[in-house]
Amino acid sequence: MFVLVNLKAYPCDSVAVARAAADVADDTGARVAVAPQAAHLSAVADTGVETWAQHVSPNDHGSHTGSTLAEAVSEAGATGTMLNHSERRLKLADVDAGIRAAERTGLDTVVCANNPRQVGAVTALGPDMVAVEPPELIGTGTPVSQADPDVVEGAVEAARDVDESVPVLCGAGISTGEDLAAARDLGSEGVLLASGVAKADDPEAALRDLVSGI
Repeated sequence: MFVLVNLKAYPCDSVAVARAAADVADDTGARVAVAPQAAHLSAVADTGVETWAQHVSPNDHGSHTGSTLAEAVSEAGATGTMLNHSERRLKLADVDAGIRAAERTGLDTVVCANNPRQVGAVTALGPDMVAVEPPELIGTGTPVSQADPDVVEGAVEAARDVDESVPVLCGAGISTGEDLAAARDLGSEGVLLASGVAKADDPEAALRDLVSGI
């Protein structure tokens, strides 16, 4: 199971969370990655934790003020990037271009989608992973794996119908080891979460509880 912690723009100490994630990964053998703000990528990567970007722009070098180049993300130490999070929604053509930009620089990709139909569509673009996250459950503490398990099972089926090699992650409301175990039992090969760790009083304890479900 892959655990990807999205720190969003929360007012947390990204380096402290990264160190906690690195310790948990080392102690348990779990695959844990952290996705901080772009400005913090280098500092987070320096902790030794697997580091992901929250987004890369669907363009190459050039006149693209405000863009987040895949090359810059890679040079900062990231090994992967999320795309099309519900808070950073893209047109399908831009999702495709973002995947190509990541491929150009050797970054892994996980593309987010709201529902099984969208999972099928983005799987066809050839990402390394997809994640199903119903927007209405994000940040609620109510995991999709329990609130609407049919969404997770449907997403797994939709991805397999297109490309059996693309793993499906489960997001929205995930915060505990029980949530992770439920996602696994529904066919998910990992989880994507944010507030359950980034807003926790003790991020390391939250992560240890989470990976206990593996």
